[in-house]
Amino acid sequence: MTGARPTVRRRRLAALLARFREHAGRTPEEAAERIGCHRTKINRIENARLGISLGELRDLLSFYGVTDAAQVDEMVSLARRDREPGWVRRASIARPSYADYIGYEGTTDYIRTYETALISGLLQTSDYARAVLQAAPSTLQPAAVDALVTAREERQEVLKRERPPRLCVIESEAALRLRIGGAEVMRKQLEHLEEMALRPNVELQVIPHHAEAHAGLFGAFVLFSFPSSAFSDVVCIEHRTGTLYLETPEETAEYTLIFDSLRSIALSPRDSLGLIARIRGEL
Repeated sequence: MTGARPTVRRRRLAALLARFREHAGRTPEEAAERIGCHRTKINRIENARLGISLGELRDLLSFYGVTDAAQVDEMVSLARRDREPGWVRRASIARPSYADYIGYEGTTDYIRTYETALISGLLQTSDYARAVLQAAPSTLQPAAVDALVTAREERQEVLKRERPPRLCVIESEAALRLRIGGAEVMRKQLEHLEEMALRPNVELQVIPHHAEAHAGLFGAFVLFSFPSSAFSDVVCIEHRTGTLYLETPEETAEYTLIFDSLRSIALSPRDSLGLIARIRGEL
């Protein structure tokens, strides 16, 4: 659709195609001749303004000398998933950057997240998520809140895939004690945390109240890593009206160091579950 905002998958696909072409020493004119189109089509593909068919994609990758099967499969997967499902479009009513976040979340194989005041989105119950959305002053109508809660439920399906991403979550004890939605909603939320923490692909740690000054005092963040080395890590920092994305090696290395530091001061997964159970018992 003309003027539509390109998805994160299309932008990543476009950037990689341009990189592969340049590394192969091919010009846009040569690429256009290869797939039988005008040069402007190549420019539009590489600017993420136009999608690409799977046949054209495979042809160009072969032309650029990209022979690694895993890399080719990753590119094909990006192209196939270029069209966002309806629930993503509905969820984007709150802010356009949400679709980008969902795109990263759906293509990653390793998620590291640190939370200071909220339960991690992939581990939230629907009642908890609704209470969070309704807590802040907003112009969102009830139907919009419903759409966002549904989007959160759809996002969580990524953890149920045949090959789900690894999820490592570090929560502040404060996030476990804040009674969002009331005692009953919070009790069920903590029960859900305990259940999710038993999954083989989920690791949950808690930083207790008695911890001293640490690297996480500057706020929450999410760090995505991807199965292909061609994709750089991405740090996501959420704010009220959108999400800031950091992708340079220097930035992602800094946040990797911060996350590793937080893991070292947090309770072990076993002790974290014990703390969650005690807090739940107090409700």
